[in-house]
Amino acid sequence: LSELEALMERMKRLQEDKEDEEASQEEMATRFEKEKKESLLVISGGICAFPAQFSFDDEIVSTDVSRYVEDPGFGYKDFARRGEDHLPTFRAQDYTWENHGFSLVNRLYSDIGHLLDEKFRMVYNLTYNTMATHEDVDTTTLRRALFNYVHCMYGIRYDDYDYGEVNQLLERSLKVYIKTVTCYPERTTKRMYDSYWRQFKHSEKVHVNLLLMEARMQAELLYALRAITRHLT
Repeated sequence: LSELEALMERMKRLQEDKEDEEASQEEMATRFEKEKKESLLVISGGICAFPAQFSFDDEIVSTDVSRYVEDPGFGYKDFARRGEDHLPTFRAQDYTWENHGFSLVNRLYSDIGHLLDEKFRMVYNLTYNTMATHEDVDTTTLRRALFNYVHCMYGIRYDDYDYGEVNQLLERSLKVYIKTVTCYPERTTKRMYDSYWRQFKHSEKVHVNLLLMEARMQAELLYALRAITRHLT
């Protein structure tokens, strides 16, 4: 099967498995922990921990971004160290954007919550209902996997989501691309962009980039707003 056909087959199989039998809460928690630990190994400091064919270090462009920022040393850091047995987890059910973050940010800055919420929803639901040459395709499962994988990299877990879907739908080269775009955007190369979903249209892959950026922004907001809530109470 081609990359596209294989992906569509996995999406179909996941839907059928979900209808037959849902994973237990314990199984879903275990799958999240596995995915969270693996995300720490995808890229760190520009080094890919996956096999050589997924390493793009040779094309990383050295750019001096320090002149554009006040703190040149500021940047992404993994939320936990490798090898730690108990990695910190942000349980989304304890502090969600819909139930907590939205109302707080509106209190802090009138109406900004409505604008942010509209932006998050628009990008999350953005789809042509196509996958390359295939039309009338429900891409909800795939979009959810992309969004939740970004939050997983930030230690955010949704209790009602089966992270086995992430492992099934997002191949390694795509995970490398996701973490680079989300955490180290200045290291993104055209080769990395071309390496995943080769049969997809550019416009569809742009949708992926938009979804990754909005997922990251929401993850950062959740941490910041939760800290403000704790301070206020």
